[in-house]
This record gives sequence, C-alpha cells and structure tokens, in this order.
Amino acid sequence: MEKTLKGNKTDETQVENLELSIERKLMTLYSLQQIDSQIDKIKIIRGELPLEVQDLEDEIIGLQTRIEKFDEEVKTYEKQIAEKKLSIKESNALIKKYEEQQMNVRNNREYDSITKEIDFQNLEIQLSEKRIKEYTFNLEAKLDQIRESKSLLKERESDLRIKKAELNDIVEETEKEENALIKKSKEYNTLIEERLVMAYNRIRLNARNGLGVVQIERDACGGCFNKIPPQHQLDIRMHKKIIVCEYCGRILVDDEIANAVKGEK
Repeated sequence: MEKTLKGNKTDETQVENLELSIERKLMTLYSLQQIDSQIDKIKIIRGELPLEVQDLEDEIIGLQTRIEKFDEEVKTYEKQIAEKKLSIKESNALIKKYEEQQMNVRNNREYDSITKEIDFQNLEIQLSEKRIKEYTFNLEAKLDQIRESKSLLKERESDLRIKKAELNDIVEETEKEENALIKKSKEYNTLIEERLVMAYNRIRLNARNGLGVVQIERDACGGCFNKIPPQHQLDIRMHKKIIVCEYCGRILVDDEIANAVKGEK
C-alpha cells in the first residue's frame, strides 16, 4: 500500500513539473513576443527610410555606370571624327599631288587615270564629311545625355545625403534601445527548445502584424479576432499544452500568463 502511494505521489510530481514546464514555456514565448514587438515598433519608426536609402544608392551607382558608358562612347565618337578629319586631310594632299601630276601628263590616258583618282578622293572627302556630321550629331546627343545624367546624379546625391541624415538621427535615438532588446531576444531564444523557436519565428513571419503569440481577448484570438470555443479556452487556461488558434495558427495564452509576464517586468 505504501509503495502504491509513493508511486502515485511520484506520478503527480512529474505531472506537476510538466505543467510548470509548459507554463514556463508559454511565459517565455509571450515575453519573447513582447520584446520582438518592441523591436518591430522601432523598425516601424524608421519606416521606409532604409529602403529609400538603398534605392537611392542603387540609382546613384546606375547613373555613375551610365555616365561612364556615355563617356566611353563620347571618346569613340571623338576618335572617329579625328580619323575622318585626318582622312580628309590625306585626300586633299593626294588631290593636290594628282593635280600637279596632271600638269605633266604625256597623253589623255594618263590624264583620265589621274582624273579618276582625283574624283575618287573627292568622293572619299564627301563620305568622310558625311560621317563627321553623323558622329558629331551622335556626340552632341551623348553630351546632352551626360549633362542630364550628371544633373540627375547631383539631385539624387543630395536626396541621399538628406535621407541618410534622417536615418542616422533615428538610428542614434533608437540604436541603444534596439541593441538591448535584440540581446534580450536572443537570451530568451536560448531558453526555449529550437523546435519551438522555429515554429514561433515561422508564425511571426507569416503574420501580417508580426504576432506569433497572442493573448485571448473577449473570448477571441488576439491576432485574427476569431472566436475561440469554450473547450479550447479551458484547455488554454490549464497550461498543459501549447495551443494554437485554429484559424490563424498563432500561439494562444490566457490572462494569467500575460499578467504573470507583466508582473515579472
């Protein structure tokens, strides 16, 4: 009889320890949620500024790359124009030479041959002049694009300085608090088994408001606001197992857990 009683007492102790363990896990999870929600609020205060800064930095890099490309194209057009001008100079020199030769020809065949060379060089000059006009037109267009891009770059660099200053001011105001909260969040993460932490983070990731653990409010889930059946509410108050909302999947805690966490702060 004594052995039986002793066995029953051991079983009761094990059950009690299990209940306390689940209760402690729920309290730790709810505490972790409160910390992570504070971190989320700090990020909300920063708003879209980090993304705006990143977008501006990316745009500036893109503009700088574009200007570099335009500069290379300008150099190419300038080189082509210089080559065609040199070609015209060479053709004119040849024409002058051929015209001098025409003065000393011995027959019509030589004269006609030299005349053809002169005509050919004149055509080369006309073609080079045409190419120079095309290259000059393209060159001026590129120079316009460079001026526009540089003007836009200057504006974006000014915008970036302003946005960075705004972001730095906010970061300075909140960095100390955020770092303390992040450290605290990591500490609480180590108090819960990895499987449960992964489940909590997955729920948070999928939740619109970042809430993975919510309190029951007016007999409803504090996350999706769907009504919780009375039997489920009783199970939640028992603290014997971790229960999630059947609608949104969030982990549910009752007032006792929430108040206990507030009392620990």
